Amino acid sequence: MKQKIIPDIKKLVTQEIEYATGFTIENHETYKKIKVTAPWPDAKNAFTYILYPKGMEKPTLDIPNETLKFIQIPVEKTVASSTTDIPILEYLELENKLVGFPHTDYISSEKTRTLIDSGHIAELGNNGHLNTELTIELAPELIIGYSAAGDIKTYDLLEKTGIPVVMNGSWMEQHPLGRAEWIKFVAAFFNKKIEADSIFKNIEKEYKEATTLAKNTTTSPTVFSGDMFKDVWYVPGGNSYFAQLLKDANTDYLWVDNQKTGSIALSFESVLEKAKKADIWIGSGNSKSLASLKEKNNRFTFFDAFKNKNVYSYAIKVGEKGGLLYYELGSIRPDFILKDIIQIAHPELLTDYKPYFFEKLN
Repeated sequence: MKQKIIPDIKKLVTQEIEYATGFTIENHETYKKIKVTAPWPDAKNAFTYILYPKGMEKPTLDIPNETLKFIQIPVEKTVASSTTDIPILEYLELENKLVGFPHTDYISSEKTRTLIDSGHIAELGNNGHLNTELTIELAPELIIGYSAAGDIKTYDLLEKTGIPVVMNGSWMEQHPLGRAEWIKFVAAFFNKKIEADSIFKNIEKEYKEATTLAKNTTTSPTVFSGDMFKDVWYVPGGNSYFAQLLKDANTDYLWVDNQKTGSIALSFESVLEKAKKADIWIGSGNSKSLASLKEKNNRFTFFDAFKNKNVYSYAIKVGEKGGLLYYELGSIRPDFILKDIIQIAHPELLTDYKPYFFEKLN
């Protein structure tokens, strides 16, 4: 019978995670302990991963009240499940480690698309129901999973075959830099800590400098956001990820006082009452022109932002197969989103800047 080893807290170094709240990393002498506490809304249980070097004996740990998953590192072959993983792998120069992805048409990056076209990255169906047979055949050493509501039956099935699955909950973060900081989470499985720290510091620097620049303006244009789905208009809550970006861009977001971190479901009439005279409409859904926006709902023309052609959308920038660049790259580069909004709201500040995501509808 193996002797249980109690982690030596004297040899523990907690890695600095400044903005992200959904995971922690502890660097012990012979292993890393990563804990994901918020993989999806209202998750009841956390996930604890023990990372240890290949060629070394698996640690025997006694950590009360935690179910441990052991993973050997560095990982050489991985399957990812969210497009937000793609730029992280590319920034860490790990795109060649990716061997499978569900619904590859969603991927916009030209670099990774080249790997898809060459057959290096296999098509694995859709995220909720990975093609288990093909995934097992690929023999990945790690699956970077994602779930919007906790349905992880497919992942559980794959884990029973010996393939480790880790849950990336970056989309749950409310601060833009919190989402970007999940690059440190992915990097840990590939021994890329130094590279991830450097990349994140640069993103943080660019974001903070843009925020400071926006604070120097004396005007804060009024802004509303969101779009209608059937009879409901969904706008970002006042404590949401997008509301934080609007705040840091020094705009007057009309629902900033709302305390919700997700979306607010409203009627058209209530949005019109509050936002009819707003200066700018940022994030107008999937419409790619004012004409198509009007065709979708003629009442959109009642807003001053529509009348004055101050409507901006991220739906115009798409990849070769139609995937939205905003959903792929925006998570790791909130500084790009912030600068886009600053140029829209304060065009005098970034005169030579070329937007990454948002374009004005014509």
